[in-house]
Amino acid sequence: MTRRWTSIVLLFAVLTLLIAACGTKNPAPNGGAAAPEGTKEGAAPAAGANLLETVKSSGKLRVGTEGTYAPFTYHDKDGKLTGFDVEIAEEVAKRLGVQAEFIETKWDGMFAGLDAKRFDLVANQVSIKEDRKVKYDFSDPYIVSKAVLIVHNDNQDIKSLADLKGKKAGQSLTSNLTEIAKANGAEIVQIDGFNQAIDLLLSKRIDATINDGLSYLDLKKQKPDVAIKVVDETKEATPSALLLNKNNPELLAAVNKALADMKSDGTYLKISEKYFGQDVSK
Repeated sequence: MTRRWTSIVLLFAVLTLLIAACGTKNPAPNGGAAAPEGTKEGAAPAAGANLLETVKSSGKLRVGTEGTYAPFTYHDKDGKLTGFDVEIAEEVAKRLGVQAEFIETKWDGMFAGLDAKRFDLVANQVSIKEDRKVKYDFSDPYIVSKAVLIVHNDNQDIKSLADLKGKKAGQSLTSNLTEIAKANGAEIVQIDGFNQAIDLLLSKRIDATINDGLSYLDLKKQKPDVAIKVVDETKEATPSALLLNKNNPELLAAVNKALADMKSDGTYLKISEKYFGQDVSK
């Protein structure tokens, strides 16, 4: 009889605890108000934060780049991503208090990646163009260079941009350099980047390519015997900058401040001289 009574008391106690538990949903820690059903404890609000705050909260600045465009963005002999634009982006990220996370993609996919918000910005020698400014924001320019017309050493037919009429020019379709080639009557052969253009030129599958003069100088420095030459260049130099999606004024202002501080304290000149032996911001 005593054992049966004890079992009844225990059963009653268990039922009491179950009823109490079912009566309280999402109890709050430390006696605070209960969290609404469907929310996650500690989750950051999805709305209201600007991109700069999101970058700082995540601890990383996502940077879109090619990784195949020396000396701006490429892989060294050990396979490490490096280059002038890479170091500029790393320094900007450092001054924002975060780390740069590089996402490599082909040039013609760079803008689509930014549109899809896969990157926070692009660092890839992107020329400032009026049509691009309609859709995107540019940082303050940090490098200025001229475009050059490159042909095979054996080529005697092309001596100027005007001679491109009817000739095959290897160009990335969304590059401003392609517009120069088209304006001079060239037949465009789509390429993925500078390296492929040079390969096609050396094998004589294209007649020419218009590309960045600094990239050409870097290639000749690395491979002085490469069988290509410059026969013409654009009259005016073109400024390039970091590219961002519009409507992110806080991040844009922070990036511009980082670039300005880099120039004023000598960090920019140090990076510039490392890759080009001079100040390429002018």
